[in-house]
Amino acid sequence: MSFITDDFLLHGDTARELYHSFAADQPIVDYHCHLPAGDLAADRRFANLFEIWLEGDHYKWRAMRANGVAERYCTGDAPPYEKFAAWAETVPRTLRNPLYHWTHLELARHFGIHDLLNEATAPAVWSRANARLADGDLSAQGILRRFKVTSICTTDDPADSLAHHAALAASPLEIGVHPTFRPDAALRIGDPAGFNQWLDKLGAAANTTIARLPDLLDALRARHDDFHTHGCRLSDHGLDRCPRSIAGDAEAARLFDRARGGASVGAEDAERFAGYLMVFFGTLDAERGWTKQLHLGALRNVNSRMLATLGRDTGFDAIGDWPQIAPLAAYLDTLARADALPKTILYNLNPSDNYAFATLAGSFQDGRVAGKIQFGTAWWFLDQREGIEWQVNALSNAGLLSRFVGMVTDSRSFMSFPRHEYFRRVLCSLIGADVDRGELPRDMDLVGAMIRGICVENARRYLDLPARAPARIAP
Repeated sequence: MSFITDDFLLHGDTARELYHSFAADQPIVDYHCHLPAGDLAADRRFANLFEIWLEGDHYKWRAMRANGVAERYCTGDAPPYEKFAAWAETVPRTLRNPLYHWTHLELARHFGIHDLLNEATAPAVWSRANARLADGDLSAQGILRRFKVTSICTTDDPADSLAHHAALAASPLEIGVHPTFRPDAALRIGDPAGFNQWLDKLGAAANTTIARLPDLLDALRARHDDFHTHGCRLSDHGLDRCPRSIAGDAEAARLFDRARGGASVGAEDAERFAGYLMVFFGTLDAERGWTKQLHLGALRNVNSRMLATLGRDTGFDAIGDWPQIAPLAAYLDTLARADALPKTILYNLNPSDNYAFATLAGSFQDGRVAGKIQFGTAWWFLDQREGIEWQVNALSNAGLLSRFVGMVTDSRSFMSFPRHEYFRRVLCSLIGADVDRGELPRDMDLVGAMIRGICVENARRYLDLPARAPARIAP
């Protein structure tokens, strides 16, 4: 009994026409994800449904914990099928949570399974999915082809060797797999032990020794150059908020020396050092013509006991409520004054700030690049129907939706590419309703061109990723 029909989430004839004529068959440019480059380089094959679907999915773990499932079945040592069965028992409890939609959309699109997942159907779903994983085209690279992914951008630390990306570039893979420069570790001067460990790793990657601040800047610039050579055209930062103040050269050097010597650095000084480096990173991106991504507003690792037990990225995060706009505006203005503001995508996690983000983006457009400062797609806790609609409405009212660069998976799971379909259906339903109410013209060429642009064409023009041959289209 499937509810994932051809017209899923499409309310009205116009929504259906927009989706099926202008969105459904568009390829995917997934310019921000957390897929392991090693899995792509090895063209990993997945042994079972647990490996491809549950192995690192903290969205599902959160729901399972809320359903009273013991941690052993989330991140613990339970056998793969028992973990899957615990998820299957949880799924009926996720009604009206986006996980219910995503679960059945992913089963349908990857495996052709349209049964509702629950405790009773779990054995058959497990068996059928595992058979497809063994015999089908669902390897890491095969999934990219199946979903017509033409370009994908992973998330990579400057200290990474990029060996997997080099292997991918030398392979016959026809899909562009590009690294993204994510230097968050460079900002963590408040943790001298971890900071120094990372500096040593960065120095090794850059083939240098980092003793003073100029050494760090030289190493970061060298790695930025290396990333560019490997096809990188985006940077990314995951921040609670932009730093509220910026250290000068002498102060930044003093703080670096203190941390490099193993001494503690206070929170305010650490923030000023982070501000100094963020300006440096912005300048590097502008020089290279890259796009900077700022993911703002996550309150991470709030459960200290579970952080100590399981580590980061295990599902114990929330939406933060810091004042975002003043420090973000000051940061963008600092770069703009120096004519060093790169193309920038601003991702907001707190929906109460949507209009503030959208209007701030409009204040830094410069007429050189269409949509140069983007109010980015609904992110993390907001990448569901309501959150997507909120973001689209704020952008529409305060900026140019027609220049929007669209959706990303922001995922660690190879099962997540149907999120693009989900987004496209929500978008077409929202715009179709405007047409049906007479608020937009019933001109399918005009409105459809906007839909097609948001799905893929705007991102291609905006990001200017190195070209690869078109992805093969799976039958």
